[in-house]
Amino acid sequence: MNQIVVGISDLKVSGNIGDVLITYALGSCIGVAVYDPYVVVGGLLHFMLPDSSIDGNKAKKNPAMFADTGIPLLFKSCYKLGAEKKRMIVKIAGGASIMDDMDYFRIGQKNITALRKMFWRNNVLIDAEDIGKNLNRTVQLHISTGKVLVKNSANVFEEL
Repeated sequence: MNQIVVGISDLKVSGNIGDVLITYALGSCIGVAVYDPYVVVGGLLHFMLPDSSIDGNKAKKNPAMFADTGIPLLFKSCYKLGAEKKRMIVKIAGGASIMDDMDYFRIGQKNITALRKMFWRNNVLIDAEDIGKNLNRTVQLHISTGKVLVKNSANVFEEL
């Protein structure tokens, strides 16, 4: 098993059945896992913010930082490995209110809203989710099976 770490504002894709894509410390950030079982290709995105219009230069340098630039890049990167949108299984986790006890900035909720709008506009269905609340999450995507595991507050991985 080859673990490939997806950092904050990062994405990775793979078609290697020995790979496990993993991202840590999803708080208000969101992890988007996509998988095409037909060609055994998957990808994992860890985005921070909902809208790239707040900083166009950062979006150009690192499109994975934002929902509106990172999500299309994730799908297109999987398409380059033979995946097709109609076969993609989509699972999401994160969007918590960790640092913001008063929920003043609502970054987690804004990230969730941006993601849902983008998916709705592009006819993408979410197959499973573990979002909101006030807890950090770690997410794994196993390329061999397409299983997405989320580490919960009890430090146990559960399938999403």
